[in-house]
Amino acid sequence: MTETPKLLVEKDGPIGWIIFNQPEKRNAVSQEMWELMPDYVHDLATDDAIRVVVLRGAGDQAFVAGADISQFKDRRRNMADEEEYRRISGRGQDALAALSKPLLAMIYGYCVGGGVSIAITCDIRLAADDARFGVPAARLGLGYHYHGMEKLMKLVGPAYTKEIFFTARTDFSAQDALRMGLVNQVVPRGELERFTRDYALTIARNAPLTLRSAKATVEQLVKPAGDRDLALLDKLIADCFNSQDYQEGVKAFSEKRRPQFRGR
Repeated sequence: MTETPKLLVEKDGPIGWIIFNQPEKRNAVSQEMWELMPDYVHDLATDDAIRVVVLRGAGDQAFVAGADISQFKDRRRNMADEEEYRRISGRGQDALAALSKPLLAMIYGYCVGGGVSIAITCDIRLAADDARFGVPAARLGLGYHYHGMEKLMKLVGPAYTKEIFFTARTDFSAQDALRMGLVNQVVPRGELERFTRDYALTIARNAPLTLRSAKATVEQLVKPAGDRDLALLDKLIADCFNSQDYQEGVKAFSEKRRPQFRGR
């Protein structure tokens, strides 16, 4: 395990875990966490043994309960400070968004403000039945950047995005989130960690090049038609068919056994 005071990275077989580690503040994200995130993501991205990455919070109260408001007074005093904070946090968010491996969020307790932004950067969100969601920007008087709102709107649609922001509620339930399309699955709290691990292992057993191709294809298809990089998608598909894994998959199917994929 590589450890810092506020961010943890753990490698467990084919699963890489990134853990927000500020439980005394319900894992509110500090600037230091964002500064470390790109290097941590790069480590997991370049480790061929890691097939899937999961984000979670430390402790038992929260996934991420927003930004660390205690830093607002000194580090987000005005628009100039906000631009610097946005640059640093943006690098962390961009690193997560650019990860070519499947990225999951394991959500329990509070998932608020910046926690929602982090969760919707993930490919799949698995929530406990005690999870609570919301974006209280209107209670703080801050302007929410349009990139974050766009990501949310693509996921839940304009009407739910307005409801989330207009009400500034932080008590949307896990079932509310499931109905909106904000999360993929809801399970009992006591089962979430095992369910997430099993879910991640199911993904990890599949062909890495196919997963990379599928993730990139979905990301391109949500863009306007004229902005899609179809040449990239053609290359990723060709990489699959030209791979040893493709040969292994076909052979394993004919031999009625589980394939052993190596990502090449």
